[in-house]
Amino acid sequence: MQNKVYADRKIWFSMWFLGAIVTFGVAFFPMFYRLVDGRNRHFQHEAELEKQVSERLKSQGKKAPAVNEHRAGMNAKTWTASIILIVPIFVIVYLLSRDLAMHERNQDAFLAAAFPNRIFMPQTIPIKTYVVITIVTLGVGVVYWLYKVVNLYNAHYKAELQVEKEVGKLMEEEKVVGHM
Repeated sequence: MQNKVYADRKIWFSMWFLGAIVTFGVAFFPMFYRLVDGRNRHFQHEAELEKQVSERLKSQGKKAPAVNEHRAGMNAKTWTASIILIVPIFVIVYLLSRDLAMHERNQDAFLAAAFPNRIFMPQTIPIKTYVVITIVTLGVGVVYWLYKVVNLYNAHYKAELQVEKEVGKLMEEEKVVGHM
């Protein structure tokens, strides 16, 4: 288990959105790049963490839970460049929402199987509600949806720090109990 806790970079939606207004939308490019790249890095880190937990449990003679199927990385540069066409913005926001919801469900199932004593609760992400808001507002609702996606990822990253610390403690507890 790594001693150093990995920290994802949070995004301040208000700063990026105001920057996009001032720059006539140009600031959306680095914002979307950071969102997609942050998602990719986070999912990659999670895959490594699950692998370490599984290996540790196997080395202790315990049955390791199945490692979750992880989403393939999205090419951050290509997706960011595509927002010039406007329509990909809706696709990116949908994919980010869907991937986070699936990731949290998978992570919850993995951690519950690895550590039955502890419960990790995923967030609920009402994607259908955001889609309806976006359609009813003729696309303008995507700004609210994007705001919610940024906040959901930030909340997930914050919770993830606590989960990693807790998993580290649990792994150490099991290591100490195993030596007794």
